[in-house]
Parts: sequence; C-alpha cells; structure tokens
Amino acid sequence: LSTESGVVDYFATDNRPIVLYDGVCNMCNGGVNFALDADPQGRLRFAALQSEAGRALLARSGRSPDDISSIVLVERDGAYIKSDAVLRIARLLDLPYPPLAFLASLAPKPLRDMVYDGVANNRYSILGMRDVCRISDGRYEDRFIS
Repeated sequence: LSTESGVVDYFATDNRPIVLYDGVCNMCNGGVNFALDADPQGRLRFAALQSEAGRALLARSGRSPDDISSIVLVERDGAYIKSDAVLRIARLLDLPYPPLAFLASLAPKPLRDMVYDGVANNRYSILGMRDVCRISDGRYEDRFIS
C-alpha cells in the first residue's frame, strides 16, 4: 500500500471514495451514521480529519493536514470540499438522495457554500463535541480508515 515516497496509497486496492469528517463533531458523526444507513452497498469509506489517514489525505488533496474546516470527499483522481463534497456524497447514496442532490446542485455554488459555511462554522454549538474521534464498532470495519 505504500508508495516509493513512503506515503500510503489508500486507493491501491480499493477505489471507493473516502469521506473525511470532523471526528469530534457530533453533527458530523451523525452525518456519518446517516451515510452508513443510506449506503448499504458500502460505496463510501470514512476517515476522521484528525486521524493519520485523514491528515495524509488532506495533504494529498492540496489542503493543510490541520484543516478541519470542511468535509472533504477524496476520490482517486481528485477531491471535493464543502457543498460540492456533500452533493457528490449524496449522489452515491440510495434513493431518494441522488435526485435531491441534482436539484440542490442547481443552486449557485456561492449560495450553497454560504449555507454550508454557516452550518460548519456553528457545528459545535449546534450539536456539541465529543472528547475522542469515533471508531468503528465492527459492523463497518471495512468502511473506516484510521
């Protein structure tokens, strides 16, 4: 899985996109639980932004490894942040989410990102924080990367 430079290639044996989320944010963990339920085929993988994998994938995506300001969807050939990430994730979930994502994508990106930023900037005050990052409970072991 490691490349010549010693960096782990998280896509070497698994092409599924990876959702990077704030592991101490209760709202973000709720979003992960929602995505797990709406993705029974397991099309998505997950890693906390604060984890070793999350930090490496942030760097791979051209972002600071300490940047936990946005959800990030990392694919083999690129990465998406903010509302683009949320909509791309929704397209991978079971119905009714793909058509809803299409409809939401019709809104201008600056407006979508303004709404995203409003929620993201207040996520801890909305649903609070936890002391430690979520770890898989075993049911989804192949879906979480640490």
